[in-house]
Amino acid sequence: MTTLFGDLAGDLTGEPGRRPPLVLLHGLTFDRTSWHPVLAELATLDPGRQVLALDLPGHGESPAWPSYNMESLAEGVHRAVEETGLRPPALAGHSVAGVIATIYAGRHPAAGVVNVDQPLQVAPFARLVQSLAGPLRGPGFAQVWAQFEASMGIGRLPQAAQDLLQSARYVRQDLVTGYWRDAIDRPVEELARQVSDGMAAVRDAKVPYVYVAGHDAGQDYLGWLNRELPQAEVTVWPGSGHFPHLARPGRFAELLAATARWA
Repeated sequence: MTTLFGDLAGDLTGEPGRRPPLVLLHGLTFDRTSWHPVLAELATLDPGRQVLALDLPGHGESPAWPSYNMESLAEGVHRAVEETGLRPPALAGHSVAGVIATIYAGRHPAAGVVNVDQPLQVAPFARLVQSLAGPLRGPGFAQVWAQFEASMGIGRLPQAAQDLLQSARYVRQDLVTGYWRDAIDRPVEELARQVSDGMAAVRDAKVPYVYVAGHDAGQDYLGWLNRELPQAEVTVWPGSGHFPHLARPGRFAELLAATARWA
């Protein structure tokens, strides 16, 4: 039986305690089962930790929404947190959910954010998808998506992780273009300003922040991130592709367990 928190399907495990609860948010076209290898490791490293793993709208067992802008998604996650009565959580967001988690932390009480391989300098991505808007929304979607998926490095993962992602995969044109609608349609400068404002709120609130990258993020980006979000800790696991939490689930579980010290 599916349990809904607000209007998002999810699993709530563990017990309330002094450690901040964890909220786990998967990436675009996957679902909450993609966290299973990490949760298996976490059960040993941090037993009893309260964890809420959610399916984003239109994924897994969560119903679709008419639109998927990042602010409304962050508010949907907040409604789920409120319904469970959780203390301010530490949020881990993979891929686009890294943006959702960041926006959440700028708007609502949060113990911290773990951003899994989601750059916050959105202008380059927005320019790319705007240049591909025609194929993305037309008959060329499958070919364009295959190129994006090839860049994720899924083939570098252990076979069990590859099989898991295949079983948790929800590639639909309406879903992808719905989540990317702002990036496709809004002026790049406006979109960048929105993300910058969200980061400023996180910076001013001094929310702990960890960025986990599966490849070298580049000195230009790291310099920009340090200026925009000075408290951000950067961890790079080379060769992990877009899924460092699945390439090294034990190490990622250690990182999540360490968030217990976040107030």
